[in-house]
Amino acid sequence: MRKTLGFIIGALVGGLVGATLALLYTPESGAELRGQIRDRATTFGSEVRQAVSSKRIELQERLDTLRAPKA
Repeated sequence: MRKTLGFIIGALVGGLVGATLALLYTPESGAELRGQIRDRATTFGSEVRQAVSSKRIELQERLDTLRAPKA
């Protein structure tokens, strides 16, 4: 659990640093850039929600298995 949390935090920080550098070095206009950021943020948000949902299902199944009476 601790390794997974560390990985997630590292991935988020790395993504933010990468996104910041991309914004600083982009040759596009402001309107185009805002549109791309909006699209990418929407895509990222839906991917995060999907990952959280699948992990929640996985953890619920593990919990149900652990709670099941052993025969």
